[in-house]
Amino acid sequence: MAEFCRTAPPDKIRGMEQHSVLLDRIRLADWGAVHSWASQAAVCRFQLWGPNTEEQTRAFVAAAAEAWSHVPQKRFAYVARIDGDAVGMGELRVRSFEQRRGEISYVVHPRAWGRGVGTAIGRELLSHGFERLGLHWIFATCDPRNLASARVLAKLGMTWEGRHRHTALIRDGWRDSEVFGILEDEWRAGMGPSESHAAGSLRHPAP
Repeated sequence: MAEFCRTAPPDKIRGMEQHSVLLDRIRLADWGAVHSWASQAAVCRFQLWGPNTEEQTRAFVAAAAEAWSHVPQKRFAYVARIDGDAVGMGELRVRSFEQRRGEISYVVHPRAWGRGVGTAIGRELLSHGFERLGLHWIFATCDPRNLASARVLAKLGMTWEGRHRHTALIRDGWRDSEVFGILEDEWRAGMGPSESHAAGSLRHPAP
């Protein structure tokens, strides 16, 4: 794993890649932005949740924001912004501190689909997990029909590790889950000079 003298505090992470995506710690006031995509059927097509009511979105955001006060903190939820405009969100969850395992997930507003936003979110979440939290293995899952998400996970350097059958009962029946994972040494090997410099230059923007 690359060693850096400075890393961004966990409440704000700036993506140093195309689109200048900023991952900003989720707050209660973000519920309206989150609802703008969580209420859309196309966004939650392959998910257990949604389309959300306003009450469901408020409850989700409240729980995600409150998780920042937990000790130890196992859930890191961010809103993704481009020039201040909320275009999605990402989460990193520590599944085991002892075994150094984590999971990432993300969602992008349809108006930002196809712009590399999901990849930017995922890369920053992986950087946080490996560089800051010292995780050993990070995984993500997606519905086998969600080819766009599978492509994003592959772009992140994650390896397809198999398919778990009937992991969730969603609106159109039982859903299988493709499992993608990446180890810390694989992340380290994939960090080129430009990416290493970017990760080491992360700053904490003023609140």
